[in-house]
Amino acid sequence: MAEDDSSNTPRASQLTPDEMRRLAQRLRARAESVLLRHQPEQHRDLMTAASLIEQLADLAAEVLSSATVIDRLADLLRIAGGA
Repeated sequence: MAEDDSSNTPRASQLTPDEMRRLAQRLRARAESVLLRHQPEQHRDLMTAASLIEQLADLAAEVLSSATVIDRLADLLRIAGGA
């Protein structure tokens, strides 16, 4: 039903957990740079964003791992004739 979507907002591609972690590392490096020494609020915001992105990456990795296990289990059940 994506064709019925009347939104003009382009859809962002989804990042993998590893891409999320690299983004968090870049944000943390920027926050720790000399350029932000006199901007403590921006430093805190970037550090918080990096931490949240890392937590989201961990959660996404767990979800993807669980989905893989569930898919394999469903395949085994089909092969065994149980589903």
